[in-house]
Amino acid sequence: MENILITGGAGFIGSHLTGKLLKEGNRVICVDNFELGRKENLAMYSDNSNLEIIELDVSEVDKFSDLLAEKKIDRIYHLAANSDIQKSARMPGVDFKNTFSTTYSVLEGMRRNGIKKLFFASTSAVYGDKAGVNLTENIGSLSPISYYGGAKLASEAFISSYAYMNEMEVLIFRFPNVIGPNLTHGVIFDFIKKLQNNPKELEILGDGTQCKPYLYVLDLVNAIVEYSHRQKRGVEIYNIGVETATTVTEIADMVCKKLGLKDVKYNYTGGNVGWKGDVPAFQYDLSKIYATGWKPAHNSNQSVQATLDSLEL
Repeated sequence: MENILITGGAGFIGSHLTGKLLKEGNRVICVDNFELGRKENLAMYSDNSNLEIIELDVSEVDKFSDLLAEKKIDRIYHLAANSDIQKSARMPGVDFKNTFSTTYSVLEGMRRNGIKKLFFASTSAVYGDKAGVNLTENIGSLSPISYYGGAKLASEAFISSYAYMNEMEVLIFRFPNVIGPNLTHGVIFDFIKKLQNNPKELEILGDGTQCKPYLYVLDLVNAIVEYSHRQKRGVEIYNIGVETATTVTEIADMVCKKLGLKDVKYNYTGGNVGWKGDVPAFQYDLSKIYATGWKPAHNSNQSVQATLDSLEL
C-alpha cells in the first residue's frame, strides 16, 4: 500500500483515477479546489476508509508542501489544471494559476519533502498546430498556440529541471481529448446543452470538419496506473491516444441520435477552427507506447458512443 496524493482528484479524470487506485488497495488523498472538480464525483467512494478528500488550492506552495509533510506522501499524480481551454482563451491568468503554478507548487513540495515519484498529465496541445506532421515525443520546435498548451509545456520544462536536480522518477502522458462518464465540458457537453435548449437547431463552431482523436477515460486511467509503476529515474514521456479520429459533425450526429432528434438544422459559424487557439486536426504518433504492448479498448468513435451511453438524459 502506498500513500498517494492526487491533485485535481475530484475532477473528471481524477475521480476515475481515484477509484482505480482505491480498488488496488492504496490510501488516496484527493486534493481539489472544486472550481471544476465536484464532490459528487467521489460520492461512491465515501465509505472507503482509505480515501481522504481535502479542499485546497494546490498553487499555494507553502500550504501544499506542509500537507505533503503531514500525510507522508509516497507518490503524486498531478492532474490539477484548467481544462476549460475556451475559458482560458478569454482569461489567460486561469492557466498561469491553475495549470502552471500548480505544477511549480507540486515540484517544490516534492523537493522540500524528498518525494521522488510523480505522474504528470500533459497534453497534445504542447505541439501546437502542426497539420500533416507526424508528432513523435522527441519532435523539436514545440510551439503551443493556446495558453493551456503553453502552461503545460512550461510545466514540462520545470519538471525536467526538478527531476534532474532532485533525482525524481517522472512519467508524463501527453493525451488528446479525453471523454467518458462524469464529463462536465467539451463538445459533447456543449451540444447536449444547446439541443436541450433548442432541439430544432444546433450551432456548431467552425465548419464541422475539425477532426480529433477522442480517448476513453477508463482506457487512460488503466494506462496511468500500469505505467506509473514502470518508472525509472528521470523523465519518461509518452503520447497516448487512439489511431482514429472523429469530426465535430459526426459528434453532432451521434448526440442528436442519443437525444432522439431528427432533422436538426446545423448552423456552422465557419472557418476550420472552433475558437482561437483550437487545433483542428493533428497526426499523433503512438508507436512508442504501442511498442510496450498497450492498446486502448475503444477507438475514437467508440469513445464518443460510450460516453453518450453513460449519460442519463
